[in-house]
Amino acid sequence: MKTHKHTKIVLHHIAATFLALLTAGAIAGDKKPIETSKEYHVAIDPVNFSHVVNNPYFPLVPGTTTITVEKEGRETRENKTVVTHDTKMIMGVKCTVVHDTVTLDGALVEDTLDWYAQDKEGAVWYFGETTKEFKSGGRTSTEGSWEGGVKGALPGIIMPGNAKPGEPYRQEYSAGNAEDMGQIVAVGETVTVPAGTYKDCVKTKDWSMLESGHEFKWYAKGVGIVRSESSVGEVATLSS
Repeated sequence: MKTHKHTKIVLHHIAATFLALLTAGAIAGDKKPIETSKEYHVAIDPVNFSHVVNNPYFPLVPGTTTITVEKEGRETRENKTVVTHDTKMIMGVKCTVVHDTVTLDGALVEDTLDWYAQDKEGAVWYFGETTKEFKSGGRTSTEGSWEGGVKGALPGIIMPGNAKPGEPYRQEYSAGNAEDMGQIVAVGETVTVPAGTYKDCVKTKDWSMLESGHEFKWYAKGVGIVRSESSVGEVATLSS
């Protein structure tokens, strides 16, 4: 599932030539970029999308619940992800709704609904999120929320249909608000976490165009994310 706000950390010192590659857009179901620039454009045709999300590395089966334990320094958080039976129409595409909550010492600190859909080429697209982060003093932040087609925001790809090392891709686009990137950097990895040992995992490198740092994630077939490691020392592992 999509990593929540406090783990959206990303790459330092992006070279200008590399930046051009990072920002390429594509038509859903078409692997060719539309342009190479700081702008991002993507044409979404609902006809190009299926009604299920069954990408082997990012399956979304309604009713599925996973628990991930996140550790950063002395702080330990629990991230519960539920693939709901709900759907949401965005840009004419029926998206699966995923409910993601984060607790710290039993207290809710973040509550998010994410929206995903899969194109007929097998790529899983991220169409947006509505998120609330609960802070001290009763304050609530909705920073990072966005929806494809609203105020210029556009969906991006979370998991390509053909999982192999290649060029970076946009995961989301809401100018100045949500600009995460991803890139598959390795395949065939073996990962051991509390939930078990997973072979043939896909490893990605994720970052934001708005922040510094980066994060590695490992996706297992039939499961999704089983481990992540950030450049600031946060480690998240699948526990169940």
